[in-house]
Amino acid sequence: MACLAALAGCAAHAPEPERLSLGGMTPFSIGKPGGTLPGGWQTWTLAKFKKETSYDLVHKDGATVVMARADDSASALLHPLDRVDPRQYRNLAWRWKTEALIRDQDNTRSATEDAPLRLVVRFDGDRSKLDFSERIFAAKVKATTGQELPYATLMYIWARDTPPETVITSRFTERIRMIVADSGVARLGSWQQVRRDLLEDFRRAYGEEPGPITGIGIMTDTDNTGAQAQSWYGDIALDKGRN
Repeated sequence: MACLAALAGCAAHAPEPERLSLGGMTPFSIGKPGGTLPGGWQTWTLAKFKKETSYDLVHKDGATVVMARADDSASALLHPLDRVDPRQYRNLAWRWKTEALIRDQDNTRSATEDAPLRLVVRFDGDRSKLDFSERIFAAKVKATTGQELPYATLMYIWARDTPPETVITSRFTERIRMIVADSGVARLGSWQQVRRDLLEDFRRAYGEEPGPITGIGIMTDTDNTGAQAQSWYGDIALDKGRN
């Protein structure tokens, strides 16, 4: 008990981890339920012909959070960042919640590549390293959406039955890798706090060093399965503290 008390005392006086401020993440919790999204957050349309997922600020379980509702739709919310160094700001933390899985979800197949919850991190890098097929794909994305495809994208997803920590390469492009952060029904219906070492996750997923972080987003999508999904996202933090 004395040791626990001592540890508690140390924790109480420990310095807070240095968090991004200027040019960093804007928390959802400062917003007003039913109001506009906090500054910095913007809609990320994946394709002009796709229905958009709705993202609304709501009061749930004592805090202002984002409720995502997808109905045969796919779009995201993106918060651009000013080339943040992932070697410094490597700890990524957030909380999310969903109450149901997507029945036919299988992220290893392009025809069923959906998720009730995704946390998306975009990275810059040396595009001259991309092979011809990836450059052609990037050109098609820009023609379809009007947006540049990032050099690399890391997604944390809630899967249906794929084991946690599995790394999945997108069937659409090698430049999107998914890490299963949660899976199955055991934790449905309650808030899950997730904390990841972004630097190590990128190295494991891509086998190379990451470039600067250019944006972080959230996405709930059901365009491939044609299903419906409803999920919630809390604040996202990126800091220098240790895991």
